[in-house]
Amino acid sequence: MTSPPPAQFSPAGGSLKVAIVIPTYNEAENLPVLITELMALGIEGLGFVVVDDGSPDGTGEIADGLAGEYDGVFDVVHRESKQGLGKSYVAGFTRALELGAEAVVQMDADLSHPPAEVPTMLAMLEDADIVVGSRYTKGGGVDPNWSFMRRQISYWGGVGIRLVLGLKIKDSTSGFKAFRRSALETIGVGRLKLAGFGFQPEVTYRAQKAGLRIAEHPFVFLDRAIGKSKMSAGIAAEAIYRLILIRLRG
Repeated sequence: MTSPPPAQFSPAGGSLKVAIVIPTYNEAENLPVLITELMALGIEGLGFVVVDDGSPDGTGEIADGLAGEYDGVFDVVHRESKQGLGKSYVAGFTRALELGAEAVVQMDADLSHPPAEVPTMLAMLEDADIVVGSRYTKGGGVDPNWSFMRRQISYWGGVGIRLVLGLKIKDSTSGFKAFRRSALETIGVGRLKLAGFGFQPEVTYRAQKAGLRIAEHPFVFLDRAIGKSKMSAGIAAEAIYRLILIRLRG
């Protein structure tokens, strides 16, 4: 599939057209860099929703400082404790919709999702309801420094989840997505159950089941430059178990 040239998703009405939802936990060094790179893209009607899970490194306070400097919508949701990535995204999506966003982009704060891909993903929303940033479609990839074993676990773990849920897309666990507002409303943000690793495939499963148009856009996933990954084998195993239950219950 050939991606269209970068452009802005431009629905009618409203000053907030695109909300970037960013969950944070101990991302004090990465967050300002990410925000700076996103603002430099010149996206019309851009706003931010940062959801901080009580980061002990002061990420929440840094987000408040960025909000005070940004001439536009910059909303910071403070939560007292770490409650899981899925719940962070539910809180962020809910807030973005409340603020009137017509398109919502979800991405990690650790710079593993390249901001430069966002304009193209937004442009693809002209013909899709959801655009998934994909490591495993043609043109995508993962950090060249990943070990052989890590590559195999990531790829085959994703294949297993696709089989469990019957997903058609190639990257079932991607956390880099763009949504039309109507897509999130159709999925029903409040219906999303999983708090951890399984949240990403749950979103795609519910979207596919609802008949939404899902497109994939290739990108190269890079490991975080600062801080430590929060993923573990136990988290992945629990996610697969919970996803099986979701598939069985429909």
